[in-house]
Amino acid sequence: MARMPKLIRPPAGEVYTSVESSRGELGVYIVSEGKPQPYRIHFRRPSFVNLQILPRLLIGENVANMIAILGSIDIVLGEVDA
Repeated sequence: MARMPKLIRPPAGEVYTSVESSRGELGVYIVSEGKPQPYRIHFRRPSFVNLQILPRLLIGENVANMIAILGSIDIVLGEVDA
């Protein structure tokens, strides 16, 4: 740890990378101008993406089934709202 730089300066440009998380793909998009702080950073959270299929899953279902279907997707609303 002593040899780690105290300041990370990302090179100028943009990059998107993703990893598999417990709820799906977690993506990060970074735009940098070569300064110490990135110009833009955006997280693509898996709960927001997984929620997009909900309208198709609920076609023809009862209200009681809707609650069970939503629970089975394991959505974290804090991720969706961010």
